[in-house]
Amino acid sequence: MSSNPVAETVASLMPKAKEELTELVAFKSVADFDQFPRSESEGAARWVADALRAEGFEDVAFLDTPDGTQSVYGYLPGPQGAKTVLLYAHYDVQPPLNEAAWQSPPFELTERDGRWYGRGTADCKGGLIMHLLALRALKANGGVPVHVKVIAEGSEEMGTGGLERYAEAHPELLTADTIVIGDAGNFRVGLPTVTTTLRGMTMVRVQIDTLEGNLHSGQFGGAAPDALGALIRVLDSLRAEDGSTTVDGLTTGSAWDGIEYAEDQFRADAKVLDGVELIGSGTVADRIWSRPAVTVIGIDCPPVVGATPSVQSSARALISLRVPPGVDAAEATKLLQAHLEAHTPWGARLRTEQVGQGQAFSADTTSPAYEAMARAMAVAYPGQEMQYAGQGGSIPLCNTLAALYPDAEILLIGLSEPEAQIHAVNESVSPEELERLSVAEALFLRNYAAS
Repeated sequence: MSSNPVAETVASLMPKAKEELTELVAFKSVADFDQFPRSESEGAARWVADALRAEGFEDVAFLDTPDGTQSVYGYLPGPQGAKTVLLYAHYDVQPPLNEAAWQSPPFELTERDGRWYGRGTADCKGGLIMHLLALRALKANGGVPVHVKVIAEGSEEMGTGGLERYAEAHPELLTADTIVIGDAGNFRVGLPTVTTTLRGMTMVRVQIDTLEGNLHSGQFGGAAPDALGALIRVLDSLRAEDGSTTVDGLTTGSAWDGIEYAEDQFRADAKVLDGVELIGSGTVADRIWSRPAVTVIGIDCPPVVGATPSVQSSARALISLRVPPGVDAAEATKLLQAHLEAHTPWGARLRTEQVGQGQAFSADTTSPAYEAMARAMAVAYPGQEMQYAGQGGSIPLCNTLAALYPDAEILLIGLSEPEAQIHAVNESVSPEELERLSVAEALFLRNYAAS
């Protein structure tokens, strides 16, 4: 890449990029204000707004979204008559989980073994830095050839839909010819990839009640209905013997027809313990990109330490269901709730509450923007050809934008390759990927302007 002026500029900006990402990672911007102070998210939003203003963005604004968080918007005018490109990332992050399991503090960017560690480095504060690097490189080499809108979301990880609802209420704000979502990732380090499908998701909170209060397990156990036992039965009903997701009435999905994911590579990426089998059926790509997947992501029950010999009167769980493209998330929610009710044993009282939802997404890969990106990635990654992959995760905003702007082309790129371990402890980003993808995005904007 060294013979390319854009690449040379990005390379020279990498020390500043590390400083900026260090500042941004330091904000504990988890959009769950029961766990983390709102001021941390507000601080991160201000950082983003200041960075946009410093790059000459106009109309920089904090958008108060219906879920009680803020998204940051800015507009950078380009040449008269130019196309408009919307660049997306989010500044909110997942909770750090077990901080003691991190090899370095989660909110302090730490360089180790050639990677930068810290919560949000890849997902998705690094995506914001990627957008900034691309724009700076273009400014230093003839100017930005398109109108640019940037939107930085404040609650993407919560699935609470604030920005989706805001966009629906203000559809003129985010109009664009092409939208680049900087919240996906390469199939593996060094292999340039656009994500063409996303699974949708729904999250349902379940509560089971059986007794007015806990009871002595010796005096009443064996006849008194145990709420925790009932919950375990219900949760087990969501999987077949091989671990496949089984929700009554929900499609099993389809076969994936893009890049394949070798089972041994997946085992290594997922760090599956020796001797432990993978779950589900079909190819790995089928299972993680084009079939439904249920996960129990939390259970409220007594911890082992300090537990008393009691029959539990109440138990709760939070269930995530990923749904493949072509399946309506609202319909999947209804099927999940009906399944839970149908499989609750002993006449136990069940309550379900939907706490998050997002639709699946499928891109049109025949559009001019994809050709422009393919040429850009071929330069940023010499000797490599752009690949199409799916992503098992959900970015609910994608479907909202596709519905609001049916003529807009949507591309998904980003820094969340397997080694990044997003949503887990010891999340990290490859600075080489940040550099190459910033070059790719800059060259894409140039190619797209000329197309």
